[in-house]
Amino acid sequence: MKKIIIASIFMISGLLNAQNFQGMAVYESKTSTADFMKGMSTNREMTPEMQKQIEERMKKMFERTFILNFDKTASIYKEEEKLDAPGQQGGGRMMMSMMGGGGTHYKNAKDKQYVVDKEFFGKEFLIRDSLPKYEWKLEGESKKIGNYTCFKATAVVKVSESDFRNFRFRNNNPKEGEKKAETVKDTAKAKKTNFTDDWEMPKENVITAWYCPEIPVNQGPENYWGLPGLILEVNDGKTVILCSKLVLNSKEKVEIKPASKGKEVTQKEYDEIVKKKMEEMREMNSGPGGGSRMQFRMGRI
Repeated sequence: MKKIIIASIFMISGLLNAQNFQGMAVYESKTSTADFMKGMSTNREMTPEMQKQIEERMKKMFERTFILNFDKTASIYKEEEKLDAPGQQGGGRMMMSMMGGGGTHYKNAKDKQYVVDKEFFGKEFLIRDSLPKYEWKLEGESKKIGNYTCFKATAVVKVSESDFRNFRFRNNNPKEGEKKAETVKDTAKAKKTNFTDDWEMPKENVITAWYCPEIPVNQGPENYWGLPGLILEVNDGKTVILCSKLVLNSKEKVEIKPASKGKEVTQKEYDEIVKKKMEEMREMNSGPGGGSRMQFRMGRI
């Protein structure tokens, strides 16, 4: 078995040394909708039929396919092109952007830079920033993903505040000694109709990645990188990104370069823009019927 693995590594290393080496990996991304549905279930104005409709549409929104094209130093990660369903053109692109999709994600491991183009509320942004520095901890576990032997690595990462997949449903169960304080807030809580009041954004996530040393490129899906091999799977507790297909040195080459259109901002600036706009929407949708109107819009996106 070791001889087979060593031979495989030498063969792939030969491909990597080719002048115009490129690889292509297809990833299936799935995000759990449990937290979002918990938040919606707290709103009494939501009927079971509305909840079911929204859950079905969110499930489709959270199950997507991405393609990573990479060479020795850089990569582009983009959602697989497909026809938009009726009613998904404008709002759909905005929600995809908020859920980790939309645009082209370019990473350059040599320059340690990334560039992502995003469309948000009809405006085009070009996020240009330094790649996050992951403090990967290489674990001893291994497993097979397809025909490739992968090894486990973990890291604690800072959460992107503009990626709505990171929202968690707030635990509103009072601890011992806090019940009296909660009672004082009952009146205000009863008036609350905006389901986003029950959401919170964690500051950090624990990431589990599985990388393949047989493919010694410093790349992976989304913003993940920095391991001694292509990352074939990532799990942050809510979203799982898994490689379903891998092609090395295909005859069809893809131009790997960053997008160039849009207002250039840093990741922090873009996060602040999204947060500000969402606060405005939250205020607009507060009050009687506000929460259900917002949910209905989300259901139509």
